[in-house]
Amino acid sequence: MGETPFYKTDSGIEIKSVYTTGKLNSSDLPGKFPFTRGVREDMYRGKLWTMRQYAGFSTAEESNKRYHYLLKQGTMGLSVAFDLPTQIGYDSSHEFAEGEVGKVGVAIDSLKDIETLFDKIKLEDITTSMTINATASTLLSMYIALAKKQNADLNKISGTIQNDILKEYAARGTYIYPPQPSMRLITDIFDFCSKEVPKWNTISISGYHIREAGSTAVQELAFTLANGKSYVKAAIEKGLDINVFAKRLSFFFNAHNNLFEEVAKFRAARRMWAQITKDLGATDAQAQMLRFHTQTGGSTLTAQQPENNIIRVTIQAMSAVLGGTQSLHTNGFDEALSLPTESAARTALRTQQIIGYESGITQTVDPLGGSYFLETLTDEIEAAAYQYINAIEAMGGSVAAIEQGYMQNEIAKSAYIYQKEIESSQKIIVGVNKFVEADLNQKPVFKIDDSIRKIQMDKLIALKNERNNVNVENGLMELRSAAIENRNVMPTIIKCVEDYATLGEIADTFRDVFGEFKG
Repeated sequence: MGETPFYKTDSGIEIKSVYTTGKLNSSDLPGKFPFTRGVREDMYRGKLWTMRQYAGFSTAEESNKRYHYLLKQGTMGLSVAFDLPTQIGYDSSHEFAEGEVGKVGVAIDSLKDIETLFDKIKLEDITTSMTINATASTLLSMYIALAKKQNADLNKISGTIQNDILKEYAARGTYIYPPQPSMRLITDIFDFCSKEVPKWNTISISGYHIREAGSTAVQELAFTLANGKSYVKAAIEKGLDINVFAKRLSFFFNAHNNLFEEVAKFRAARRMWAQITKDLGATDAQAQMLRFHTQTGGSTLTAQQPENNIIRVTIQAMSAVLGGTQSLHTNGFDEALSLPTESAARTALRTQQIIGYESGITQTVDPLGGSYFLETLTDEIEAAAYQYINAIEAMGGSVAAIEQGYMQNEIAKSAYIYQKEIESSQKIIVGVNKFVEADLNQKPVFKIDDSIRKIQMDKLIALKNERNNVNVENGLMELRSAAIENRNVMPTIIKCVEDYATLGEIADTFRDVFGEFKG
């Protein structure tokens, strides 16, 4: 007889053939500590998750057209992708920006571009998520400046900046400054927004990119919560009240193909964060709740037989909904080939809408709760994640663990194992290593014109000829002083962007004071 096959999740947790135990605590109810079953008592019976499609490419003019298209198609919130120069603090005219302007997101050089990006979109009426980290303070300042120009009530402006620099050091790489000054910028944002923009989510602590870099589900959960714990501790050390700032923390998770592991991960995340924040002094239930956005797994998309990705995205989106997500982005099926076409973006949005309005899984809270399998898996994922968190704590926390290369090495090991399993066909990827066929029909792809950089450079020349350059120079000098003197930099950044200082000029001011992190 052959050897009995070993069934496991992607995190290596053994899957038994049948489960006869696995108890749901009868006192564990939705909307109640520790929120395993959801952060609201009625969840989607009261309100569906925010269907938030991620988009941004080329110029602000072109991205604005896509936003209006998505809003007409029924998207509930905007999610902005920025190009690489914007993410790492270079104007489009900088030599390092050549070949990258407008490619993986929209190019933003100044408040002028933000004004165009949201043309004819009232900021009071939407929520906006911005995937930006090292330059988050500047992009948020531009958004606030535009809201002020629209005469919006800043008490009503809502949205999220990703602003999670620790995962950049661990998994992604779009950092600028060393860890300590980067953490200082983040706590400045916490402090400023708690007083001036109280509905703004000041950080989206991101496991998404950790997973995209090759981590397992358990590592994604553990490293994300460990990073979150570090942000909370940094804010407390600065004298901020956890019961105030923790209400505006949000999380960003990945959803992969193993449906039950993903659902269990989301449930465990809420339970763990509730306990972590309670242990750190949070007494307000709102400060103990883990609220999260989910994006389906970009790294799971295949260039071979791309239509198969529609099914993958559907499974992943269902895991997020069954796991109780607060907002969701579904990837376009063609994203392994290019930025999504309008047609692919529409199909991705329709996937969410069909799950929300036709599937029936939104009619009860935590529909998989009480499953022997799921309850056991939730417990096992929680236990495995705590092993990592305890190891990180023993090193001195996330910053120390990153500086020692611990997280990076663990992610790299998992990525290697995953790839080896695909190459040996131990792990089946349909259309890649099984059920393969020649791709006879080339699909249309979305291409970005290389002239975008010239367009942005011309805008910058015009901007610098039109603006009051003395005001800009004085503002940047004041920003430098605020950074050196450890004053909150947010009010000065807002003044700089209102005078049309560029993103690169502001980032360079901080580079002069803080230096750059070389990795």
